[in-house]
Amino acid sequence: MQSVRLCSGYISTEKNVQSMDDCFKILDRLFNFNPKVIEAGRVGLGYKDQLKDTMQETILPVMNELGGKTNPDTVYESKLQTAADNFIAAASKLPRATRCIPPCGFQTQDGHYDCEKCIYDSCNFPLDCPVEKITVDENDPTQMLCNVPFALPTDTKLIWSWTFAEQVQTRQVELFEEITAGEDNLYSISSTKTHHQGTYQCEIYSGKVSIVRNYYFLTVTPHVVAGHSELQEIFELSLLPGGRLRSGSPLPSQHLPSRVLIGICFTSLLVLLLLALGPTTLGSQMEKVATQRLRRLSGFFIDC
Repeated sequence: MQSVRLCSGYISTEKNVQSMDDCFKILDRLFNFNPKVIEAGRVGLGYKDQLKDTMQETILPVMNELGGKTNPDTVYESKLQTAADNFIAAASKLPRATRCIPPCGFQTQDGHYDCEKCIYDSCNFPLDCPVEKITVDENDPTQMLCNVPFALPTDTKLIWSWTFAEQVQTRQVELFEEITAGEDNLYSISSTKTHHQGTYQCEIYSGKVSIVRNYYFLTVTPHVVAGHSELQEIFELSLLPGGRLRSGSPLPSQHLPSRVLIGICFTSLLVLLLLALGPTTLGSQMEKVATQRLRRLSGFFIDC
C-alpha cells in the first residue's frame, strides 16, 4: 500500500504517461534487489524492530513529499536514491549478524534478518556433527572436549550429556547409553582399556533445547599389538631389498640381547648336556672332541 501511494504520481518522461510499473522497477533496483541495501539489512538477533524503524524513517519523508502528486521519473530517481543511501548508512550502524559457522549445530546466536523478505533466517545445519576419530594406546589416559566453534547461549544453563556405544562407530542415537551429564564439557579416562573402544556422543542442551551432538570414535590399541608393531617396524627398517641386513646400521641395542649373553646361554646349554651324559658314557677321546667343539661354538656365538 505504501508503494502504491508513493508511485501513484510517477510520470515516465520517455512515454509521457503515468506508469506505476516503471516506478516499481525503480524501487526494486534501488531497494529490494540492491546488494548494498540487503547487506545493510543483515543485522543481529533482536534488532528486527530497529531495522524496520530505520526503513520507515528513510522512506516516509519521500512518500510524504511525492505521494499523491505528479512528478517526473528523474525526481523519483533522485529522491529514492538518496533514501536508499540514507538507509544503508543508518542500518549499517546496527549490530551485525554473526553469520552461520558450518558444519553442524543449531546456532541460536547466529543468522540474520532478510531485508527483502522481512524475516529472520536462522542457520539450518543438522544437529549431528561428523565423527571425529581418536586413537590411544591401552592403559594411556585420554580426554574428549565437547565444544563448538560458534557462540553458545549465555541466558540459559548449559548441560553436557555424554553417552556411549561400545565397539561400534555410529551416529544412531538409539544405540547409545548415558554415562554422565552435567556442566562439564570435558570427559576423561585415566587408564584406557579395550572395553572403552567405541563411539562417544556429547550433546549440548540450552535449557531443554538440544543445540548440537558431537561424536568421537575411540580406538584402543592393545599393548601386545603395539609392541609387535614397533618390533616389526624396526625389523623392516633394518632390512634392504632381498632380505639383506643394512650394513653399518645395527638394530638398536635396547631391543636385542647382548652378544655376550647369547654366547653364555649356548655355552651353558652345552655344558649341561655334557654333565647329563656323564663320564661313563663318553671316553676320554670323546671328551676332548666335545671340549674342542664347545670352545669353537662359544667363540662363534660371542663373535656374532
